Amino acid sequence: MAPNTRAIFQKVIIPATPHEVYEVFMDPDMHADFTGDRASGSNKVGGTFHAADGYITAKNMELVKGEKIVQEWRTSEWPAKAKPSVLTLTLQPVPEGTELTMVHSEVPIEQADDYELGWTEYYWDPMVRYFEKRHKPYGKGRKKKEKE
Repeated sequence: MAPNTRAIFQKVIIPATPHEVYEVFMDPDMHADFTGDRASGSNKVGGTFHAADGYITAKNMELVKGEKIVQEWRTSEWPAKAKPSVLTLTLQPVPEGTELTMVHSEVPIEQADDYELGWTEYYWDPMVRYFEKRHKPYGKGRKKKEKE
């Protein structure tokens, strides 16, 4: 881990299949639909993805449909000399839908607390609500949170 950075670890149960969770995160139109903010870009390895009306810029490093997303990730507030962080999402099927495990490493320490809250407020809670409206069989999403 680079100096002055830390990792954020989170787990959340999403009431949808791993394939659906992958698609809603990587498809710009679906991403915009669940977050309420514009998204654009590529869903291919090496491509760039923009979210939150351009606030987030990510480069797709590894993509395994329905299983894993790895991106270099930064925001418009990123410190000028800081290298991008690494966002890793793994998706595992569980009876309630999908257990999404997030490891967001190399996050500038002065921003980590805000991003930790932001993932829940702007991503996981809206994603659970998005799928709850569509998938009654899985029931209510449950969140688990882990800290380093």
